[in-house]
Amino acid sequence: MKETQSGPYVLETQHITKEFSGVRVLDDITVGIRSGEIMGLIGENGAGKSTLIKIICGIYQPTSGSVSLEGTPVEINDYIKAKRLGIALVPQEFNLINTLTVWENMFLGNEIITATRLLNKKQMRSRAGKQLEELGMPLDVNLKISDLSVAEKQQVEISKALLLNAGILIMDEPTTTLTGHEIRTLFTLMRRLKAQGVTIIFVSHKLGEIKTICDRVTVLRDGKLISIDEIADINEHDIARKMIGRDFTQVFPKKKVRTGDDIILSAEHLVSGRVLKDVSFDLRRGEILGFAGLVGSGRTETAETIMGLRPLSAGRVTVNGKSVHIQNARDAVDLGIGYLSEDRQGKGIVQDFDIPQNITMISLKRYLKNFLIDKGTELEKSSEYVRKFNIVAASMKMGLRFFSGGNQQKVYLARWVDTNPSILILDEPTRGIDVNAKKEIYDFIHSLAEQGISCIVISSEMEEVMGLCSRIYVMKEGRVTGCLEGDRITEEEIMFHATGIQGEVFDER
Repeated sequence: MKETQSGPYVLETQHITKEFSGVRVLDDITVGIRSGEIMGLIGENGAGKSTLIKIICGIYQPTSGSVSLEGTPVEINDYIKAKRLGIALVPQEFNLINTLTVWENMFLGNEIITATRLLNKKQMRSRAGKQLEELGMPLDVNLKISDLSVAEKQQVEISKALLLNAGILIMDEPTTTLTGHEIRTLFTLMRRLKAQGVTIIFVSHKLGEIKTICDRVTVLRDGKLISIDEIADINEHDIARKMIGRDFTQVFPKKKVRTGDDIILSAEHLVSGRVLKDVSFDLRRGEILGFAGLVGSGRTETAETIMGLRPLSAGRVTVNGKSVHIQNARDAVDLGIGYLSEDRQGKGIVQDFDIPQNITMISLKRYLKNFLIDKGTELEKSSEYVRKFNIVAASMKMGLRFFSGGNQQKVYLARWVDTNPSILILDEPTRGIDVNAKKEIYDFIHSLAEQGISCIVISSEMEEVMGLCSRIYVMKEGRVTGCLEGDRITEEEIMFHATGIQGEVFDER
């Protein structure tokens, strides 16, 4: 067993290399992780983070190299073997069954059986409830996954992994959809697990989180190991520089100056089911408009109602000065409205489809020739988007399941741009995306606004809506509670309208 000054390596990857179709995505990665430490793993999208953790979990097999636990080489042939070895993964994209309940998902594959070989449902419900309570996550264990928000699904994934009593816990972007309070609760839990000797690999694109919670940080770039540093010896700027290979400049482009008050979309007193109670707002031509609020405030539900994905119980929507009745997403698309869902995997990309198939999914009519798809034109247009969005792809024909989260998101965004929208709603557009890819998407949103396309940005990241948007609507409990502009766009103002508590400041860390 290898030793360091701070203790043994409980987990070590030794000269790991991985290739897909002859393309090397990991190149000679040797990393040792100590018992009871929180190791940060960071890098741009496509750097190899997801591939590395999938090898540790047995989801992928290395082309060469090995994995050792406490100094002994092990073969991790699949995720079941990884779980038996005490390795558990909290995935970035959910691995849940929508038709099952919270407790059924938490115990799926690890069911508790009675002496008579029947499912002990009572005990599983009880343990699931206790686990969620300990995590500070007040979820009803009898709810179906389909009834949960994205943030609540993330909570179920975390709880499910911790039920395995894992000695090594891999957390892949676990804070992406969590509020500041929920993140602090999670970090408290992580510190408690660390004190109990649990080793945590923490994958995050948020440099502040890495500095706050990690003991050391591993940086990957282009499939290569760049550095392993003690967190006390490195600052956020240095981490960003190592990630992208150069000094990092300002993320947000200069805010677009409003040139007119031409209203392209107006919503008046929208009501939808029990979620939306009174939502009114207007969107100006070429504007980047923000929506802020805590998880569950109704931001996503507002977008889904505008898009025809939720029934409108009361209220009115006006597009270009005309009252419209949007019954489904096709109606919205025909009116020039596009919607980038926060649930990229569940409601966005098709993982087994390649780049052209994903991009042209909605606008396919334009690529038909004599009732057949003009594959040449489809490929040519898709290649144009690959260059425009800087999508890293070994092959245009590779299924999107093999792409990093950031490149999947760029393909998803290209799909909606291909519909030629006049209004584009982007719900958590940079969820799970690295700092450099964020800048690329921010620049592209800004360029859309310059072209006269109106953008609505829904984000849980305070810095994002403040840095990108010229106006911000704040929501609380299904209602719009404020519209901020100019000097009023501050953390204190946003959080006052989001919570009703004067002086509280949102803190992602």
